[in-house]
Formats: sequence, structure tokens, C-alpha cells
Amino acid sequence: MEKVYLELQKISKLLETQNLLRKEVLSLAEASAYLGMAESYLYKLTSASSIPFYKPNGKMVYFRRTELEQYLLRNRSTTVDEIQSDANSLVKKPKS
Repeated sequence: MEKVYLELQKISKLLETQNLLRKEVLSLAEASAYLGMAESYLYKLTSASSIPFYKPNGKMVYFRRTELEQYLLRNRSTTVDEIQSDANSLVKKPKS
């Protein structure tokens, strides 16, 4: 019985995620679930203006899903292969 319950929870989470992927504008709770962050931490990011958000009525906080994705993809780390390739191209450049 417990296995069935756990499977139903997994399915429920999957369906919730699918719904979040279709929505363009997310509430604080939805954005929290989408990002996998606690609501309190997400609210802290909004208070510090570290993440893009909207407050149309001055109270409720909303997020554009595409902007959240951009936020997640900032500060990309360079791979070792990319660094090595850049280093090789600098070493092989002929001197002018």
C-alpha cells in the first residue's frame, strides 16, 4: 500500500511539473516548486532584487518562467576542455 502511495506522489509531482512548464507566469509557490527553492529563500531573493519579479498590486509576487530560466542559466562555468582549447589557440597564434 505504501508503494502505491509513493508512486501516486511521484505521478502527482510529475503532473504538477508539466503544468508549470505550460504556464508563462508563476506565483511564488509555483516558482518555488519550479526552481526547487524554498519560498522563504525565493522571497529573500526578491527582497534583495536579485531575481526578476513582478508585483502588479504591490503585494502578490509573480515570476515569468522564461526569466527564471535565464536566472538559473547565468554564471555559466567553463569546462576544462573549453579552457584547454582556449589555451591551445593562444599558444598556437603566430606572433605579429
